[in-house]
Amino acid sequence: MSAERGPDAGTGAVDEYCRQIERYLTRKNDGHLIRIVGPSFERVRAWAERGVPLKVALAGIDRHFERYYAKGPRRRPVRIDFCEPDVLDIFDEWRRAVGLSVGRRELVDGEPSPRPARDSLARQIERAIVRLTARRAAAQTHAVTIPDGELEAAVGELERLLAAARSARGDRRREILARLSALDGRLLDAARTAAGGEMLAALGQDGERELAPFRDRMPADQWPEARQAALTRLLRERAGLPQLPVE
Repeated sequence: MSAERGPDAGTGAVDEYCRQIERYLTRKNDGHLIRIVGPSFERVRAWAERGVPLKVALAGIDRHFERYYAKGPRRRPVRIDFCEPDVLDIFDEWRRAVGLSVGRRELVDGEPSPRPARDSLARQIERAIVRLTARRAAAQTHAVTIPDGELEAAVGELERLLAAARSARGDRRREILARLSALDGRLLDAARTAAGGEMLAALGQDGERELAPFRDRMPADQWPEARQAALTRLLRERAGLPQLPVE
């Protein structure tokens, strides 16, 4: 397959990338170890060679497990191969967010990777409610503390939007999406205030490191926007905030 090979995709770096993903997958599988070897290793190595940031790959694994849990009781451990569509989907979203072009999706054998079925608007809102409710219950585990009042108000607004979202079409659906976008902005503003200047500066540096393999291919005038988008994603992660539905 063609690869978007980054400057740091050497053998040692790729091996460590695979080890970190294997450890993370083990934790997600409640300690059940599934080795990333053979074709699975080639698959994950291809992510590293294409420049998929480690945190983006882990977010894709998280998204796959969210879908898996939503289907009911788990029956068997999840292999990394099943996570690939979500990993590549989030990689596409990340590249769009930071202003990078999105090319054809590929698997290690050269066949196009299928996109995961998109959840309905109502289902996405339900997931956001679950995520924020869990966020309130485990506030002490997050680096960025958001006041309970902000989180409670956000959950309340999402619950009010949920019923309408089940059957919303046309203008009504666009109105709901606009309200979700405004709510997302308020939550991120609260997270920025809570994080403070020192943490935001550190997150900006982390974002620059994520973008480093792509900077030479990025128009100079896109760099500030790309850096801000990367910072926002990292802030959302530190604050434990869901990505609210947008179109």
